[in-house]
Formats: sequence, C-alpha cells, structure tokens
Amino acid sequence: MSNFILPDIGEGIVECELVKWLVSEGDVIEEDQPVAEVMTDKALVEIPAPYKGRVTRLYYKEGDIAKVHAPLFELVDESEDTGQSTGNTAPEATEAGSTPEPVQRAQSTSSPEADDNATEDFILPDIGEGIVECEVVEWRVAEGDEIEEDQPVVDVMTDKAMVEITAPKAGRVTKLYHQQQAMARVHSPLFAFIPRDREEPAEAKPETLPSPESSPAKATPVAGGNRARTPASPAVRRLVREHQLNLSDIAGSGKDGRVLKADVLAHLDQSAQAPDRTGDSLPANTGGTRRQPEQKQEARVEPIRGMRAAMARSMVTSATTIPHFIYSEDIDVTDLLSLRESLKPEAEAKGSRLTLMPFFMKAMALAVQEFPVLNSQLNDDVTEIHYLPQCNIGMAVDGKAGLMVPNVKGVESRTLLGIADEVARLTEAARSGRVSQEDLKGGTITISNIGALGGTYASPIINAPEVAIVALGRTQKLPRFDANGQVVERAILTVSWAGDHRIIDGGTIARFCNRWKGYLESPQSMLLHMG
Repeated sequence: MSNFILPDIGEGIVECELVKWLVSEGDVIEEDQPVAEVMTDKALVEIPAPYKGRVTRLYYKEGDIAKVHAPLFELVDESEDTGQSTGNTAPEATEAGSTPEPVQRAQSTSSPEADDNATEDFILPDIGEGIVECEVVEWRVAEGDEIEEDQPVVDVMTDKAMVEITAPKAGRVTKLYHQQQAMARVHSPLFAFIPRDREEPAEAKPETLPSPESSPAKATPVAGGNRARTPASPAVRRLVREHQLNLSDIAGSGKDGRVLKADVLAHLDQSAQAPDRTGDSLPANTGGTRRQPEQKQEARVEPIRGMRAAMARSMVTSATTIPHFIYSEDIDVTDLLSLRESLKPEAEAKGSRLTLMPFFMKAMALAVQEFPVLNSQLNDDVTEIHYLPQCNIGMAVDGKAGLMVPNVKGVESRTLLGIADEVARLTEAARSGRVSQEDLKGGTITISNIGALGGTYASPIINAPEVAIVALGRTQKLPRFDANGQVVERAILTVSWAGDHRIIDGGTIARFCNRWKGYLESPQSMLLHMG
C-alpha cells in the first residue's frame, strides 16, 4: 500500500482544486486510468493511476485544494494485497484547503497502540529537472538499521548524475522498497522507517539501549548498520553483483582501499584457478591429459541505464535532427606549450593545476565575441536564433558513471587560474559520478578532448541544443617549414569541428576557427582582449 503523491502539474504550480473524483474508495483501477480531475490557475488536468490497484482512501473532497508533492489518494497494489488491513494512519483532509500529513503506515502489531510504532514512507523527491525515475545503485543501510538525520541511505543514478539520498530524520529502517539495480520512480516510496520520536518505549527494545559508557545522543546501530563501506565505483559494484561476489571479500588496490575493476577480475581468476589446484589428478597410467568438457558460452546481457541511456537518447536525437558540418584544422601549439610551462610554477604556488584546457576555453570565449552565432541556440520550430549572454563551455569527461558534460560558467569573465580551478573541480566530480545538476545545465558550446586517449581526427556529435562542438586530437611533433624555409620540429594539434549547418555555414566556422587558432598559436595576443 502506498500513497499517490500529486506530481508537478505545471511550472510554478504549488496547489490545485480537486474538481472531480473519477473513482471511489474500494474501486479497482487499471494503470493509466483517469482517477481525478484537478484545476490549476492555467488548465484542467487529468490525473492517471500509476499502476493497477485498489483505491483505499481519497484524501480530499471535491472542491478542496490539493498541494503538489502531498498525498492525493491511497492505492493498494493488487498483486501484493493479501487481504489484510494495514491500518493506515494518514488523517483525512476534511476542510477545504487542508493538506494531509505525510504518508504513515502502521506496522502489524497485536496491540491497538500500534500508532506509537507507525512507519513513514520516504517519498523519492525531485532529483533533477525532468527526471521521473532512477536506478538504485547501492543501499547504504539494511532493514533494521538505525539511521541519523542527514545520514546517507542510498545512492541512485539518474540519466545525468549519481545522487546521494539522505535520511530526513533519525529513526529505524523497516523496509527497502527496491532491490539494487531496480528502477525507482520519483514521487513514489523509496524506503520506510520509524522516526525515533515515535519509537517504542525503551523497555520494549532492550537490545537497542546504549551501554552506560555510550553517549545518549546516538542510538546503537543494529543489523549491521555500523559495517564499514568498501569504496568502489558504481560500475565495479555492478560487476561484483553480476558475479554474485561480496565486495568486502575483494582486496582493493586503489586509494584508501578502493576496489578497482582489475581487482575484481583478479579475484575471479583466482576463484577459477582454485578448483584446478584441488581437483582430482590424472591417473598415473593414462599417459595423457584429461579433456575438459566444453561449456556453452552465452552472451552477457546488461541493461542500458543511467548515463549510457541518456547519451544514447541524446546522440540519436542530435544525429538525426541536426545537419552536421565537419571542419578540421591543424594548430601549432608550440608557443602555447612553452607559455604553459613557464606559468605552471606560479599556478602551482597558488594551488592551481594549469593544463591546456583553460587556454582553449579562454581563446574560445574571446573568438565567440566576434562570432556569436557559435554561442547560440535555435528555438524548437527553428524560427529564431537566441544569442546567449554567457559563454558556458562544456567539456566531455569519460567518468565512472559514463560520459558527462559539465560546463564552466561565464568563461569570458574568468581568469585563466579561475578557469583552471573550475576545470579541476568539474573533472573530479564527473569522474566520481557526482556532478551537480547545476554544473550540467546551461552549456553553450562543447570541447571534447579525445586526444587525451589517443586519436587525431574525429567527427563529434553536437550536444543539443548547442550548435557547435570541437574534438581535440592528440598533439604530435611534426616537421614544418619556418620563415627561412628550414625544416623545424613543431607541436601540432589537430582539431575537428562539427557545426549545425542550419545556421552555421562553412565560411563562418572557418573564420571562427581561424580566430581561435590565432589566439592559441600566439597566446600573448589574448592579453589585448581580456577584460
């Protein structure tokens, strides 16, 4: 049994009028069946059922005001209903404009005083713009564990980032509604717990009393609540689950004992070799080797979720709706590399790591001022070009959770050191899978440094709704002619641009690239244009 939480029904809408119930208490309803009609200040909205079940409570009367993100009706999943009453304790909304309390569910007890031990469902909140579901990556607690307010409870993966869900208050976990790798819906119950201020009296639970020496401010964890958490990335944890291993049994070779993919594979190799060392030996008179029975190899199936699913959808949309124009160029970065080496000690003294990326970004922001169409967006029906006031440059990062593109905001107004610090922060956050939604939103043009992994040329796909992206190839030492016709060694970087050919033509992207190239080949010239 769970409460249906009234979802977001319009930008800025916080409440609505319950115009008409289309069902009654006791009705069995189908998934997506209309349940109620509500009126906002903009439109009449029909609320459908999230799944098949039986309506057990309507929290409002027709004409009442219902609050967004508050319970609207109570629904029993017919596939899980055992026919026994659970004694829901959520109060009815009897007056117009009243708001029901958060969902509470009474635990099965033999005493009518069960309200003292009533559980609350934690409703998965909005965790990102447009996010309707997420993958449960790892539970940090188990059923029966004591939790403190703001303690991490579970890691979930959206199609944009890893999100850590914390406890709203102190209490005891009574139910986890989803297994790891299952998909959880926003505005649906994630876990149930008994708040500590409604726990049973201490004499009823002697096993959780603190010892005389312990502080009364902290409850003693039970059921493994104090077990150490082995550090590992979501991808490694998924690999461990697929092979039905325990993460704590694997020796980690990474920082702070972090278990790496190589550690898991090595553990599997050791396990596979163990039977060979302890198995039966060949009879002495066979004179040959035993032929191992052939085993049928099957493909390993892995669902596409999280970042991979998001990338798959966005890349298909971009590649099929935007006509791409590809343009490549060589840039001599010999002087730029020399300048960076001379500035590195001073940057390190200030605690900054100066890579080439801040120079690429700053030069791009300067070039955009002369060619603003590269920093624009099209409206949905392709009738308007919106020239954006800031140059927010995204950088593609191949992180543990998949490809992410966080962006440095307002590059045109930042110093090189300021850009370098932001690049370092965003790179670390992306690689750990914990980039904030704010860092992922608002990008205007993107750089993909594919050359860091090898490769010279690429045909990048535009990160819609942006209109341009550049892929940086690897830097090569190549022969070039100097002003006197002599062959000299130079550091050459190959770049590959992709532009939205609906508004960017070949001449525009060539002139823009030439301006960007000029700043990079003669980096001191950027000083004339910095604010």
